Amino acid sequence: MHLEDLQLGGQWNAMIIMIVLASWILYSCLAPKSMKEWRNAGLVQAFIIALYAEMYGFPLTIYILTSLLGIDIPWLHTKGHLWGTLLGLDDTGAMIEMYIGFTFIIAGLMLMARGWRLVFRAQEEDELATDGIYKYVRHPQYTGIFIALFGQLIHWPTVLTLLFFPVIVWSYYHLARKEEKAMISKFGDAYRTYMQSVPMFFPKLKHLRLYLGQANT
Repeated sequence: MHLEDLQLGGQWNAMIIMIVLASWILYSCLAPKSMKEWRNAGLVQAFIIALYAEMYGFPLTIYILTSLLGIDIPWLHTKGHLWGTLLGLDDTGAMIEMYIGFTFIIAGLMLMARGWRLVFRAQEEDELATDGIYKYVRHPQYTGIFIALFGQLIHWPTVLTLLFFPVIVWSYYHLARKEEKAMISKFGDAYRTYMQSVPMFFPKLKHLRLYLGQANT
């Protein structure tokens, strides 16, 4: 693989379109207001840019692995699926990881959208959001981000996105803690009771089964 080939093979128009589309979805679902919310959304956008810049533009991760490991990994977008190549499954492996990754991505986006709709309604009515998905997790929007980004890592892992992911999780954990302090100040014991019965990011197994059963009905 040569650098000249990598530079000429980029689908730059597709890269720009995907970055703009994914960023629009991100900011629509999160609607950041405070500086920390904007900072964290910026981290996710950096993840998005790093992902699609490699997926459609300059495949840095594939170049590094090819150079260091001596593995012939195709660099074209339609062939450069790392898991399929590394596991020796080629197109079959690429199809499997695409379906698995997209399942997580869609689930995460749906969770973000549902969480935002409920919290927006609660803010308008100046009340605590505890219904819908908020019965099972306290921060469904952030859970949705984690799930969607994890799906992207399954679909198209890169060196930069692997580095960004734990930073994003850490940042949203601390943002969630700050938001909970504000909720305790506003709602007092009602929110403390809610915290004791509902997990922060990931639901209890029995609650997850209940939620999935309700979603399918």
